[in-house]
Amino acid sequence: MSGGDPAVYLSFDIGGTKVASGFVTLPDRPGGTPVVTGRCEIPTEAARGGDDLRERIVALAVRQLDRAADEGTTIAGVGIAAAGVPDGETGVIVSATDILPGWRGQRIYDAFARVTDLPVRMIGDVGAHGLGEASYGAGRGRDVVLSIGVGTGIGGAIVTHGALFTGAHGVAGHAGHVPSALGRGFLCSCGTREGHVEPVASGTGLRDLYNRRREEAYEGRPVADGDVPEPALSGADVAVRAGLGEPLACAVLADSARALGECIGGMGNLIDPDVIVISGSVVKAGPIWWDALRAGFAESALALVRPTPLVEGELGGDAPLIGAAAAIDRHVRS
Repeated sequence: MSGGDPAVYLSFDIGGTKVASGFVTLPDRPGGTPVVTGRCEIPTEAARGGDDLRERIVALAVRQLDRAADEGTTIAGVGIAAAGVPDGETGVIVSATDILPGWRGQRIYDAFARVTDLPVRMIGDVGAHGLGEASYGAGRGRDVVLSIGVGTGIGGAIVTHGALFTGAHGVAGHAGHVPSALGRGFLCSCGTREGHVEPVASGTGLRDLYNRRREEAYEGRPVADGDVPEPALSGADVAVRAGLGEPLACAVLADSARALGECIGGMGNLIDPDVIVISGSVVKAGPIWWDALRAGFAESALALVRPTPLVEGELGGDAPLIGAAAAIDRHVRS
């Protein structure tokens, strides 16, 4: 990479459903915008196991590197946003849930070293999302950024002065596992039923909260009664019903968002960020959700934290790829 030229990195975003990849050109001047090209993806096919997934990712990397060579693009390094808890120093996945069987223990750096001598850096997928937003999105220019991702699950990231804070065990930012009274009795992805916010405030959590309250409200009455709603199929389904004015959906959406806002207020009290960036599919749930989220935050946050802006992320699905590129860029320049 010659001095002054924009750096181009090969990035990966490894999730439970798909693995995305693309070439990320980072800007060579302050205020510039990253460009993602050559985007492609393969299905994760988690049931095939961690070894199979590792090998298919490496095969995808070979195809992408060949493509870059054919196009005359010089790749400066490889950035990886990985599901689970990766060790960025050793390249080992130190923890993973049953969503990706056999993923824990995978040695990703060793696998990539078989096909390329480029530098490789791996961080968590939610951390990459937060780093992307902090570096080039809604958190750009802020010293301390708290990023919260609200989708199928809930995750978070803390970025200070451009660096991702991962904590002593690599689990810093697990925002979905903050206690919430609303979550008591709901099974969290971590295995507890003692009351985490994720199982009632994620997309799947909205669905589960709606369906439990539906059962309680209409116990013993068939859907054929006419005024009994069908079970919700997803969090998006709940949001649509709320948008149409259904009372049950409106109450569930508001209660869920308020609980999440209260948790984010507590996180804000602990971290004292300059800005809190909220991303993910659930942020599209509409004004009921946003109003309740901000109300819960205001009720929970300390007076000096309360003015902290809660803003929607700007980078969308490119955020993890951009964040992974930012991580390898910081690594090769350090």
